[in-house]
Amino acid sequence: MLAHLIRNATVVDGTGSPARAADVGVGDDGRIAVITEPGHAPDARTTEDATGLVLAPGFVDPHTHYDAQLFWDPYATPSLNHGVTTVVGGNCGFTLAPLDPDRPGDADYTRRMMSKVEGMSLVALEQGAPWNWHTFGEYLDALDGRTAVNAGFMVGHCALRRYVMGPDAIGGQPTTDRLGRMVALLHDAMDAGAWGLSTTRSSTHTDGDGRPVASRHALPAELLALSRAVGEHEGTQLEAIVAGCLDQFEDDEIDLLVEMSAAAGRPLNWNVLTVDAAVPERVPRQLIPSERARKAGGRIVALTMPILTPMNMSLGTFCALNLIPGWGEILSLPVPQRIAKLRDPAVRAEMLRRADSREAGVFRRLAHFGRYVVGDTYTPRNAGLTGRVVGDIAAERGQDPFRCLVEICANDDLRTVLWPMPTDNDPDSWALRAKTWQHGDVLLGGSDAGAHLDRMCGAPYTTRFIGDCLRGRKLVGLEEAVKMLTDDPARLFGLRDRGRIVEGHHADLVLFDPERIDAGPATLVHDLPGGSPRLDAKAIGIVSVRVNGVETIRNDEVTGAVPGKVLRSGRDTRTVSTR
Repeated sequence: MLAHLIRNATVVDGTGSPARAADVGVGDDGRIAVITEPGHAPDARTTEDATGLVLAPGFVDPHTHYDAQLFWDPYATPSLNHGVTTVVGGNCGFTLAPLDPDRPGDADYTRRMMSKVEGMSLVALEQGAPWNWHTFGEYLDALDGRTAVNAGFMVGHCALRRYVMGPDAIGGQPTTDRLGRMVALLHDAMDAGAWGLSTTRSSTHTDGDGRPVASRHALPAELLALSRAVGEHEGTQLEAIVAGCLDQFEDDEIDLLVEMSAAAGRPLNWNVLTVDAAVPERVPRQLIPSERARKAGGRIVALTMPILTPMNMSLGTFCALNLIPGWGEILSLPVPQRIAKLRDPAVRAEMLRRADSREAGVFRRLAHFGRYVVGDTYTPRNAGLTGRVVGDIAAERGQDPFRCLVEICANDDLRTVLWPMPTDNDPDSWALRAKTWQHGDVLLGGSDAGAHLDRMCGAPYTTRFIGDCLRGRKLVGLEEAVKMLTDDPARLFGLRDRGRIVEGHHADLVLFDPERIDAGPATLVHDLPGGSPRLDAKAIGIVSVRVNGVETIRNDEVTGAVPGKVLRSGRDTRTVSTR
C-alpha cells in the first residue's frame, strides 16, 4: 500500500516533456513509487484530489545563505513556502565552519563578518545558532535531522584561511606548510560531505572591521591548489565571486575562473548575471569565461534571476548605496555629520558624479533617484509621502530629485525606507533575458535567500517566475519553466534522484494552482531571534510542498514536519565532470 496518493494531477515532470494527467503515489521510503494513468494506482493510506492542479518536482535554489537561519528556522522560510525543497548554502566564500577550537574568538569574528557582508542580524546569529562545532563535519551533523528542506553546503574559503592563518588571513600569504594545511582542511570538509569550495574576490565583500575578507587576499596559486583538491572528491563543485561579476569581467578574472574550473575538472558557478538592454555588451562579455572554459576542459555557469528582485535602500543604514565609489565614507559618518554632508550641494554633486561614472559599474543603476519610491516614514513632516515617487515630489517642490530625497530622509533622521524602481523593466531587456536563458551555461537562480534579510527578498523568484510564464509575459512555457527550476540545477550539482518526477526518485513535490501561483509583496516582519526584522513574502497558489515524501507546507503554512536531509557530496551528489 502506498503512503500517499495524489490523484488526477497535471504532472509537469521536470524533463521538459509535455504535461500529462496522472496519479502519483509516494511510498513509505519517501520516494515516488508509482506514476500511472488516473484511476490505476494502488490503494494508499491517504489520498488527495489534484484535479486542476499542477504537480512539479520541488524547486532547487542554487544560491542561498541559509547556513545560520536553518538553526532557528528549519523551514527555510520563505523559500519552502514558494516550493523550494533543496537549497545550496555556503556560497561566496562564507561558511560558519570550520572554526579553530584554540581561538574561540573566531566564532565572534565570523558572526560579525556574516552580519556585515551578508546582511544577517548579529543578534539572530548570536542567539539563534548553537555554535557548538569546530570541524565542517560537526557543523553538518548539527543540522542533520532538524531541517524541513534538503540542504547542501560548499565550504567557504574565508573560513579555511581563518582557521589556518588566524588574523594573518587578512593581508597575509600562506607559507607552503600553511597552504598544505588549508588543502588538508578542505579535504576533511569534503570527506564529511561539503560540496566543494566557494570563494570571493569581490570588492564589495568586507568583514565586520571593514577590511577585505580573507579570501580576497589569496593569490591565484592558492586558489588553484584548492581547486585541484576539489577535483579529487566525488560529487563536488566550485563557486566563485570576483569583482567583475557585478558588471563586466576583467581579462585576469576570466583567466582565473577558467583555470580554476579546468584545474578541478568540475563546474564553477558565479552570481549574478545582470541582463539589461541598455548595456548590450554585458551579456556577451560575461559569457566569455563559459566559452573559454569549455575549450580548456572546464565549465563555467552564470546564475541569473528570472525576476526583478526589489531591494530597499536607506541613507541611515548599510546598503548597496554604500558600495558606490566615494559614498561609503560619507554614509558611514555619524548621522548628524552625515546629514550635514548630504545637504552640502558640492558634496551631493560629487556623489552624483561618482555614482554615474564607469567605476560605479552596475551600481550606476542606483543613481536614478527620481525613480525611487518612498517607503516607511517616521515623522509628521513626511506624512503622506509613503508610496509616492521621488521625482513627482521633487517636481512639486522645485528641487532636483537627489536633493529632494535627501531632505525627505533628513526629516526622519535618515530612517526613511526607499525603494528604487528598476531601470531594466522594459520589453527589450525582457527579450534579452529570454534569449540569455537559453544559453547552455546560464542557470536560473541567485536569490541570496537567507542574506540581506531586511533589504531584499529574492526567495519568491520561483512562484513569481512561473506565474509570469503562465499569465504574464509568457517568455517560456510551463514545462520549460519548471525544468529551469528543477532538473537544470539538479543536473548541474549532480543531485542523485532529485529534480524530476520519476519512479524511484525522492518525492520532493510541489502542488500548485496554475491560475493563482504567484508571490505576494515583500513586507517587513520582526520574527528573527531577538526580534530583528526581515522581509517576507507570502506564497500564492501553492497548495502543498512535500520533501522526501512528507508534507511540509499546506496552503502557505508549515506543517511542523522536518523530513529534510543534509545532502553530502558523493553520497547524495555524483560527479559532473567537465573533462
